[in-house]
Amino acid sequence: METARVLVAADKFKGSLTAVQVAERVTAGLRRVVPEVRVETLPVADGGDGTVAAAVAAGFERREARVTGPLGDPVTAAYALRDTTAVVEMAEASGLQHLPTGVFAPLTATTYGSGELLAAALDAGARTIVFGVGGSATTDGGAGMLAALGARFLDADGKPVGPGGGGLAALAEADLSGLDPRLAEVDLILASDVDNPLTGPKGAPEVYGRQKGATEQDIATLDAALAHYASVLGPDQAGLPGAGAAGGIGYGALVALGARFRPGIEVMLDVLGFAPALARATLVITGEGSLDAQTLHGKAPAGVASAARAAGIEVVAVCGRLALPPEALTAAGISRAYALADLEPDPAVSMAQAGPLLERASEALARDFLLR
Repeated sequence: METARVLVAADKFKGSLTAVQVAERVTAGLRRVVPEVRVETLPVADGGDGTVAAAVAAGFERREARVTGPLGDPVTAAYALRDTTAVVEMAEASGLQHLPTGVFAPLTATTYGSGELLAAALDAGARTIVFGVGGSATTDGGAGMLAALGARFLDADGKPVGPGGGGLAALAEADLSGLDPRLAEVDLILASDVDNPLTGPKGAPEVYGRQKGATEQDIATLDAALAHYASVLGPDQAGLPGAGAAGGIGYGALVALGARFRPGIEVMLDVLGFAPALARATLVITGEGSLDAQTLHGKAPAGVASAARAAGIEVVAVCGRLALPPEALTAAGISRAYALADLEPDPAVSMAQAGPLLERASEALARDFLLR
């Protein structure tokens, strides 16, 4: 029997394991059952947090820059660079991870640091920038990002409006003439698993505001402020897919930076070299912390499974918890899923012991798929 060639292309188990750690644990479990198995690992991400780490694992160089965090304090943010292609993750500069526990600033959190991070990539010689957006602490429509890149947002007195989405209610004039001219020469790809518009019932404040600490009144305030902002900058783009990504930073990138929107996992699979790795595989293992209804809407495992199915390669999944029925897995192109919750039903224990449990799940997977 020919030795199996396994490609492990999984996302992180959020709160437990990075995508790199997932690949390591899966590999260990497989080799415990089939020592000679050939394993290639390609940690993946869908544009949200973990995207830079996935790029670095695929051979990009990790770079760091000191930028402005969402609350205005300096933070260290990383991006990834290979040749003239950069992978920039807005969460590195403007993500929820930069907020102290229990501290939110839904009306004033700024994406200024994301603009500074894009500028750092430009300074490093990037000509193509994959801008992964997700996990943001912000709902400012990307105004902070644009300000860092040279735009000016002024009130009726000609003074800069305050930071965050709340300040945009006072916007009277948007001057984009000072934007960094290098942006016009760069291919900027907005990579996101979110296709929401900027405002309205499916917009950024309504759908994502609460996880950033917004009250119902805050949500109404932010929705009105972003609608006003769009009326000044360009209302036509406010309804575009991805405009509502990461608190509306997608809108700022689309309307002012000439970005083009692509589903994050598709972009990342291209950037990471998934197609040639897939061509070498006889089985693909994907996964993430929770396989649920959201997974089917542009998350990494769905993108991996779709590409593998198109190539005729079988896909199985590993996950912390499984909330999809077998028919939904089959429809997504996944033959079977192995959940840590089946080995340890207590979620807290399962998350704390995710590494050893994942090795055990991978042993079972190996017996089922590599010894048949």
